[in-house]
Amino acid sequence: MRNHEDLEVWQKAHALTIALYRITEAFPRAEMFGLTSQIRRAAGSIGANLAEGCGRWGEVEMARFVQIAMGSASELQNHLRLAHDLGFLSPTDYHSASKELTSVRQMLTAFLQSLRGVRASRQIVPAPLAKSE
Repeated sequence: MRNHEDLEVWQKAHALTIALYRITEAFPRAEMFGLTSQIRRAAGSIGANLAEGCGRWGEVEMARFVQIAMGSASELQNHLRLAHDLGFLSPTDYHSASKELTSVRQMLTAFLQSLRGVRASRQIVPAPLAKSE
């Protein structure tokens, strides 16, 4: 088990979530249970899945939760684009949030690859067969 707060990717995802909560406060009241809620839920889900994965045993389970976090990050990217296209997000806020989200997605990818590398290195590799003459 790991402490999720020690993960740099969790820290960045958490900071992005806080920023998006603040940004979405300015969204129209009519969006409180629509796009505002979806952006907040998707953003929070990235960190929450990393935390849950850290609470599990082993790299295989952690990798599964990193993949779920990656799905939430993709969902968030879609919601940010929609909010921008509807005029709820300023171009500056959209580009800043998208840049941070891209960084989080890259870190998730690297983390997943490292987990898969750990898993692969722990597998037993059979000894090569002797050549027959």
